[in-house]
Amino acid sequence: QVELLESGGGLVQAGGFVRLSCAAFGIRSNFNHMGWYRQATGKERELVAVIDTAGNTNYTQSAGGRFAISRDNAKTMAYLTMNALTPDDTAVYYCFYHDPLGSVIVWGQGTQVTVSS
Repeated sequence: QVELLESGGGLVQAGGFVRLSCAAFGIRSNFNHMGWYRQATGKERELVAVIDTAGNTNYTQSAGGRFAISRDNAKTMAYLTMNALTPDDTAVYYCFYHDPLGSVIVWGQGTQVTVSS
């Protein structure tokens, strides 16, 4: 059973940056995805960024080149660095793990990112 533990986030001023980390435990799959969704108050959860074990990435359009996702497969860690933050980036960020072959999706506990103007 895969479990995720998130860290990072907090309060940051507009224009600043934050780095989120996600540690995965119990991974058995050789091919999987890790990434983040976010959910702002009153809005639907949206995909922020995703990376697979080969290093292929995909970002939400609103990231606009400001976000970078990476992973360390040996340590089963994923990282999301978000730069040039705006108040619109304020949300709870949820790390996820997806094993497409096993049809498994696991969510982290979520971490709050608040961007002050």
